[in-house]
Amino acid sequence: MAITIESSIWEPSPFIYLFLFLSCCFSIFLFPHFSISSRTSSVFDHGIASSFLRFQRKFLLLYSLSSVMEGLWFAFGEFELASYGVGREQMIISLCFRYAASLFASPFLGVISDLVGHRKVCLFFGILHFFVAICKRVSEYPSFFVTGICLSLANTIFSFSFESWMVTLHEKQGHRQDSLNDTFWLMVFFESACFIASQMFGNWLIGGNFEKKTAPSTAAIFLATACITFLSRGWAENQQAISFKDYSMSFYAYILSDKRIWLLGWAQACLHFSIGIFWILWAPTVVADGREVHLGLIYPCFLGSRMLGSTIFPWLTSGPLPIRTEDCLVYAYIILGLVLSIIAYDYQEIGVLVTLFILFHACVGLILPSLARLRTMYVPNELRGGMMGLSLAPANAAMLLSLVQGGYNRNAGNASLMAFGVLGLLTAAASMHALKQCGKQPYNNWRKQ
Repeated sequence: MAITIESSIWEPSPFIYLFLFLSCCFSIFLFPHFSISSRTSSVFDHGIASSFLRFQRKFLLLYSLSSVMEGLWFAFGEFELASYGVGREQMIISLCFRYAASLFASPFLGVISDLVGHRKVCLFFGILHFFVAICKRVSEYPSFFVTGICLSLANTIFSFSFESWMVTLHEKQGHRQDSLNDTFWLMVFFESACFIASQMFGNWLIGGNFEKKTAPSTAAIFLATACITFLSRGWAENQQAISFKDYSMSFYAYILSDKRIWLLGWAQACLHFSIGIFWILWAPTVVADGREVHLGLIYPCFLGSRMLGSTIFPWLTSGPLPIRTEDCLVYAYIILGLVLSIIAYDYQEIGVLVTLFILFHACVGLILPSLARLRTMYVPNELRGGMMGLSLAPANAAMLLSLVQGGYNRNAGNASLMAFGVLGLLTAAASMHALKQCGKQPYNNWRKQ
């Protein structure tokens, strides 16, 4: 008698999606009732000035539109390359070029953003996406090195220019400083939600027909056009002219000469590196030993957990038991390091791995608005873009080295690359502890001196 062995493809339980959704809803709707201060702003505080709510909603709409464009390429980048017959080695080379472009461009784009105005750089972000979408739509075999570099530059701009622009506008319009905290976690929340929507939108566009691989490019053309139109109308930046000499002197005095900024920048770089390592290695880790997994259903779990982590931020900073931001970051970075070390060195079943992945992204969702809040405390708004762009350089350099050694030369295994990320996360926790010991000294706006 023949024995038939049935193979099953692992899928996450629908209960996970329901749990993450309900947890986000409860976290958001219950927070106003447990806030320790009646002055603490929230998205449901009707006492907030209507001008701020209009500004916040208008910016979040623009940021969400930009997030959908970013998520569309992020979710289907590897699928698109494979559909054109691009092999593994060529994909790695393309990633190397992208991180090399970001390595050299991020500091300059940050400085340019501060000098010429964040709105103009955000407009360049939309133009880059439009150019890439046109190239992929009209060319049968587009240059993936050119489009990859353009998308890398767009992603670099997305990492800091929108936040810097929002903070600058928030200050110039005279809104309450504590209202920024809401906008920070809402940016992370909406970005993650839009990434999920991008995956669903792309799946709907392709619909299982691999011949429709240009459909996401067509959608990106319309999205980029809407983004450029939205950026061109109704936004006034009133950028004050400043010479590069004055800017460089101020940058040295307030950024390069302040060890607190170095500690904050290092923590930001370590987070970006660990996230980059995770997104490259999570799929190979899950399917190790020939395990069959429905990867497309796991992806929303990560982003849903990041949404939940972002909603925890106001609870820890303004909830019943407020915790200092630096303390939150110390604990969150340590948890990230422990989770990544378990993934790297301890073989786990798929269910346990997915649980660890979810915990990883929940901590990321908490860390991102926390770092944004610290930047507001320590970094002058006029220098924010340059500081954030400079902090991306070490992360991009580490990613480039990891891809060359681990992916191209194969001199380092996946566990070693994750261990490198663990080391960075633990040093980031130490940086946040050292930042707490330094204390905060209010800076003076250098334009007013």
